Amino acid sequence: MPRKPRIYLPGIPCHVIQRGNNRDACFYSDQDYRFYLDCLERACSRYKVLLHAYVLMTNHVHLLMTPSDAYGISRVMQSLGRRYVQYINRVYRRSGTLWEGRHKASIVDAEKYLLTCMRYIELNPVRAGMVAHPGEYPWSSYRVNGQGEHDALITLHECYARLGDSVDVRCHHYRSLMAYQLDIDDIHAIRSALIYSLPLGDERFIDQIEAAIGRSVGYAKRGRPGIREKEVGYIL
Repeated sequence: MPRKPRIYLPGIPCHVIQRGNNRDACFYSDQDYRFYLDCLERACSRYKVLLHAYVLMTNHVHLLMTPSDAYGISRVMQSLGRRYVQYINRVYRRSGTLWEGRHKASIVDAEKYLLTCMRYIELNPVRAGMVAHPGEYPWSSYRVNGQGEHDALITLHECYARLGDSVDVRCHHYRSLMAYQLDIDDIHAIRSALIYSLPLGDERFIDQIEAAIGRSVGYAKRGRPGIREKEVGYIL
């Protein structure tokens, strides 16, 4: 069965996930996390991709990015694949693949889902039981979006920037959002969109995407997960 093509469009944010092969770890030390972020910053700068949120988990990563063209995100992920895997293989004297297949990606209706996706990404360590609060986890963008720290890697998305006119006000409103649990239907919609490479948004957004690419893409509906989602939901 042919692989479903991923969709990337200039100026449209995209939620990307990549996981370790066989659920194995892809980070082993603090230096590994730092090197990955350095690779990510260099690749995003080179290919003109803006990063809005991220989390680096032990065996997978989430990235929320906006490309300037249809090829930027693919080139960023290819660059990461080359540089980071070479680094891991050299440092730990291993060989072979590190990641499990192709990364998964879902373009996001920013007006409806961008802040929800940011919260989903930065709450990942909390859902995994690694920390009680996202601010306790060092390898995510929460310290920027929720605590106001500067990081050249992160570019504020317009939807986040509208939370307030100053860093303190934006962070205050974002922390208020983080205090609420994510809606279970939103979680299922985000996961389904990633699994099936579907746009995440309402019917208007889907119609716009289909018009832009000239084909039908399907729809990531809200609601309870199907069998396939239950099988792979653990990675998200």
